[in-house]
Amino acid sequence: MNRTNADSVSNAARAANLELYEQASTVSGYVLSRYHAKRRELASGLLARSLASMPTGPLLEIGSSAESLIPSLSGRQVITSDISLGALYEAKAAGVCLNAANGLPFRDASVAAVVSGELIEHIFDVRAMVEEFRRVIKPGGVLVLTTPNLATLQDRLRFLTGASPRQVDPLHPYLHLHIRPFTASALRRLLRTCGFEVTALRSNFVGWEWNGHWLEWRWPARLVPGIGGSLIVAARRR
Repeated sequence: MNRTNADSVSNAARAANLELYEQASTVSGYVLSRYHAKRRELASGLLARSLASMPTGPLLEIGSSAESLIPSLSGRQVITSDISLGALYEAKAAGVCLNAANGLPFRDASVAAVVSGELIEHIFDVRAMVEEFRRVIKPGGVLVLTTPNLATLQDRLRFLTGASPRQVDPLHPYLHLHIRPFTASALRRLLRTCGFEVTALRSNFVGWEWNGHWLEWRWPARLVPGIGGSLIVAARRR
């Protein structure tokens, strides 16, 4: 594929994502489900445990929607941002409307942490985005992000039988918009390459789709995060 065609595909995928995720209702409709509530709880917990060893400065959330991942933290300024003006309006808090794929309008080493939930899988140039996160984080600062797992337990079995993992199913009603799915090892490698040291990896549930029903178990995701539904990672800027 030549550069012109590649750019056309990239632009078409961006347009499809923008059309869906500029609507505040897209995120608010599912974000407080049991599955996503646990994902958000784990991400907030990793951030809270990192506070004591974090440099001073504000906390920046990329893709905050109307329900921020950042808990109420004494003494810390929180900057929220989202592509959706509607989501920022629903949050009833000051925020920055931006498309993170186009870079971040913040100075180098200006924030103590970046938090990003369920965003990186929608981006073509994930390395550029993570390097942009690193640019704005102070040395010793923290990145907390979450993303769906390509290699869940059921998806590993699907692949062995010749079926498509859910994250790369072109006919799935919303997962077809996930451009860059990650396994735990691929996510660790990306973060290391971009100048981060991974300090924690968690997962919310091991899920299983059966006869139109969705089943979830917590304990196997605690034991083996790499087979769970969401990958929740904390990493420190080297």
